[in-house]
Amino acid sequence: MSYVDGFVLAVPKEKFAEYQLIAREAGEVWKEHGALAYVECIGDDVPYGELTSFPRAVQAKDDEVVVFSWIIYASREARDEIMRKVMADPRLKGPADMPFDTKRLIYGGFKVFLEL
Repeated sequence: MSYVDGFVLAVPKEKFAEYQLIAREAGEVWKEHGALAYVECIGDDVPYGELTSFPRAVQAKDDEVVVFSWIIYASREARDEIMRKVMADPRLKGPADMPFDTKRLIYGGFKVFLEL
């Protein structure tokens, strides 16, 4: 079964174009190192819930958009190897260069249990 890394983050609207450039480059790096798919989505219908929601989870402000992303790998083992290569790739910038608050980034790895 596949393995997925998922991400949710808030990006300032004024920095979204910059984020798009970084995302495209990152996606190319991940794919080059073996990821099966790399997807970046901007929130379109993500209301601020009373108790839980995507905007609430990343403490999104009025001037920010929510981004939901995922990367698909053939397996957990493939992901670990690809991640090692990606983190060593000099084309990717460090957290200090990101156009968003990395402290509010939510991420995790997920085992796929159903794939239709």
